[in-house]
Amino acid sequence: MDDINAMQDQETGKGRLQINVISAADSRPVADARIAVSYTGVPEQTLEQVITDRSGQSEVLTLDAPPEAWSLDPDNERQPYSEYTLNISAPGYEPVSIAGAEILADVKAVQNVRMRPDDGGREAEEVFVIPAHTLYGDYPPKIAEAEIKPVNESGEIVLSRVVVPEYIVVHDGSPRDSTAKDYYVKYKDYIKNVASSEIYATWPAEAIRANVLAIMSFTLNRVYTEWYRNRGYDFTLTSSTAFDHKWIPERNIYDTISVIVDELFASYLSRPNVRQPILTQYCDGRKVSCPDWMTQWGSKKLADQGYSAIEILRYFYGDDLYINTAEEISGVPASWPGYTLENGSSGEKVRQMQEQLNGIADAYPALPKIDADGIYGPATADAVKKFQAVFGLPATGKVDYPTWYKISEVYVGVSRIAELT
Repeated sequence: MDDINAMQDQETGKGRLQINVISAADSRPVADARIAVSYTGVPEQTLEQVITDRSGQSEVLTLDAPPEAWSLDPDNERQPYSEYTLNISAPGYEPVSIAGAEILADVKAVQNVRMRPDDGGREAEEVFVIPAHTLYGDYPPKIAEAEIKPVNESGEIVLSRVVVPEYIVVHDGSPRDSTAKDYYVKYKDYIKNVASSEIYATWPAEAIRANVLAIMSFTLNRVYTEWYRNRGYDFTLTSSTAFDHKWIPERNIYDTISVIVDELFASYLSRPNVRQPILTQYCDGRKVSCPDWMTQWGSKKLADQGYSAIEILRYFYGDDLYINTAEEISGVPASWPGYTLENGSSGEKVRQMQEQLNGIADAYPALPKIDADGIYGPATADAVKKFQAVFGLPATGKVDYPTWYKISEVYVGVSRIAELT
C-alpha cells in the first residue's frame, strides 16, 4: 500500500482510459470481457475492474497521471505519463496481459485488444510489455537517408502512383534481425501507433498534424519505393528508430491523435515535379539534434506560437513542400462521394453507406439496423451517431470524410472474415 500511496502523491493529473476488445478471429466485439487494472509497478494490487459491453467496450476510467505540464516542457526529465497493467480475460478466449499502458493527463487513452479464441492448444496467456515512449526513453537516432529516392535503378520503383495500402507488414526489429516477428497491421492503425509512441498526445493539434503528416509521408515513401522488398526482405518497414519509426505491438493510442489520423490518412508531403512522397525524417531536438530535419519539440514550440501544420513543416523542410493526396485508397468498397452525407441527402452513396452500417450491426448488436433506401433520414443519422460514438469519432450524425472511411474499414473487417468462414 505504501508503494501505491507514494505513486499517488506524485500524480496530480488525471487521464482517461477506455479498453476495446475484439476477437482476433472475426473482428467482432467481445462482450463480458473482464479487465483488471493495476499500477505496472504494483501489478498484484487491482485498482479497477470493469466488464466490456455488447460493443466490446469498457466504461471510460479516470486514472492518476503526472501533471500535463510535464509532457509540454522539453526540459522536464521526469516521466510525464503513468503506467498501468491490464489483465483481460473472457470465456472462450486466451487471456491477455498488457504491461505499461501509458496514461497522459487530460487526454483519453484507447487500448485496443485482440483476443485469440481458446483452441485448447496453448497454456500461457499472451503478454505484451510496452517500452518507454521515445521522447522519454533512449532509442537509436535515425540514420540519415536521402529524402527522395533514385528512380532510374531497375526495379527500384514498383508502384506507378501513390496508393494508401490497406495493410503494411512491420518487422519488429532491425532489418537484419531474422528472429524478429513480422506483423500485418492496418495502415491507419500503424500511423496512430507510431504517433502515440513518438509524440505526446497533449501537444497542440497543429503540432500533432505536422508530425502525423511527416510520419505518413515517410511511410508512404517506403510503400511507394518498395524500399525493403527491393533489398530482399518480405516486409514494408521496421520498428527500429534507426531505420524507420517506433511501432509497438498492442500499445495504447490517444483520442487526440486518432481523430487527426482519421482526418488526414490519405495525405502525404510532396515537392514540385517529384512523384514519390518525401521521406520526411526528424529527431526529438533535445537529446538528438538534426539541423536539416524537423525536430519534434521544435514543432510543438512553433504550434504554441500559432503556426499551422504546413507552416511548421515548411519551417523545417523548406517552402516548396506541400500536402498532397493519394490517388487510391486500398481495401474500400466505394470512395467518398466528395461531400458530407447528412439529413436530406439521397442516392446510391447513401444506400451503400446504409448497407455497410447494417453489415456492421450484424457484428455490433448495439448498433441499430436501418432501411437501406438511399434516403438519409433521422434513423440513418441516429445510426451514424451511434457508430461514431463506438468508433471514436465526433458524434455528429453526419458522414464526413473520416466517418465514410471508418465505416468502410469496419465493414470490410467484419464482412471479410464472415465470407471466409
